[in-house]
Amino acid sequence: MRKISNPFTGLDGYNCFGCSPDNISGLHMTFYEDDEELVSVWDPKDHFHGYLNILHGGIQATLMDEISSWVVYVKLKTAGFTSKLHVRYLKPVYVDKGMLTIKARVKEKKRNLAEIEAKLYDNDQVLCSEATIIYYTFSREKANKDLYYPAYSKFFEK
Repeated sequence: MRKISNPFTGLDGYNCFGCSPDNISGLHMTFYEDDEELVSVWDPKDHFHGYLNILHGGIQATLMDEISSWVVYVKLKTAGFTSKLHVRYLKPVYVDKGMLTIKARVKEKKRNLAEIEAKLYDNDQVLCSEATIIYYTFSREKANKDLYYPAYSKFFEK
């Protein structure tokens, strides 16, 4: 697996709930590239639960949506926005049972729409939720100009 750097860190005004290391309320997600997938290993904190000790469904959806945006950055080499998000909750995710693993990959790309498949696993690698996310993607020129998409090489440490 190859560690992905966050090239947005230090950008004036950058405070993403999903991936900014400086957002005190955020998820602080980090990412790795593993062949065709991106992977994030995340430690659920108690303040993200819905029902007692169960990770809030909205946080699960956000984890899968966030990693999917990084799939667009790294695998499609551009930026975009979520157009549609469909989540299936399969099993409870307990916040006190250890690290979670979130994986995502491009399932299909047609013109400017990318279908991303994301899965969330508990510490025992049991599939707990999954999502299909449709991203509207932009040309690299528009992503660079309007969405601060950096050079692709900035996503990887030297």
